[in-house]
Amino acid sequence: MKITMYGAPICEDCVNDKEVLLKSNDIELDYRNIIKDTDTLKEFLSYRDHDPLFEPVTKSGKIGIPFYILEDGTKTFDIYDYISVSRPDSKSVASACSIDGKGNC
Repeated sequence: MKITMYGAPICEDCVNDKEVLLKSNDIELDYRNIIKDTDTLKEFLSYRDHDPLFEPVTKSGKIGIPFYILEDGTKTFDIYDYISVSRPDSKSVASACSIDGKGNC
């Protein structure tokens, strides 16, 4: 399965999920680091600013990463609903990419 993932190395959820996906033999990961260059950031923002999926995310002050697009066009924030890999245990460290440092990205 091919998965496009938008994320950032400063987001703990992104780092953890990327590691899990890269270890899976049946997943082809196209990882797009939104803080690497402006083209990738603009690509991500075009989804964030126009896709209704992001409305609750933006209203709550979150960024919306990790964000995934599956090969069939399905978009999601929770990849574990679509793959046969178990969700890793969460760490107790607060997410760095929410405004208050307490919520998810």
